[in-house]
Amino acid sequence: MPLLPPASTLARRACLSLLAGAALALSAPAFARTDTPVRVDDAWIRWLPAGLPAGGYMTLRNDSARPVALVGASSPDYEEVMLHHSVMKDGTMQMLPVSSVEIPAHGELQFKPGGYHIMLMKARHEVHPGDQLPLTLRFADGEQLRVRFEVRKPGATGYAPAHGSMPGMSMPQSGK
Repeated sequence: MPLLPPASTLARRACLSLLAGAALALSAPAFARTDTPVRVDDAWIRWLPAGLPAGGYMTLRNDSARPVALVGASSPDYEEVMLHHSVMKDGTMQMLPVSSVEIPAHGELQFKPGGYHIMLMKARHEVHPGDQLPLTLRFADGEQLRVRFEVRKPGATGYAPAHGSMPGMSMPQSGK
């Protein structure tokens, strides 16, 4: 019959194993690649009532010497998250899904009302103005960037001034 170590030794080993596991879990972000050349400014979501889809907006800045493609996004707070572009077609504003958007080398791309945006559908819980929600941006090179988006009231326009009858919507008129 093999001899078992004393109970205090077993407890010490269990404690050390737990501490090692916790240290590894806490250091995991250090092992994740964080060298994405993209910075995000003014990330916000326009909240709409009654569970209507929301729009996510931001400015993406590419500090590298090569273009970077954003290919998707996700959020634990929404079932569906898609990249969209609003375009005027036959006198009607349409939101079209896009598979990717390019941020030019040493340049920026604005996601703003009336242009590119992140379409957020089917909230998994009640969302309110003032909430801070995480979204993960996915890039073509495999990089991911987690960003907190501030939820703002329906009339929010970000940095852009309001235009026309719809705040934040720059809508060209057909035939002019």
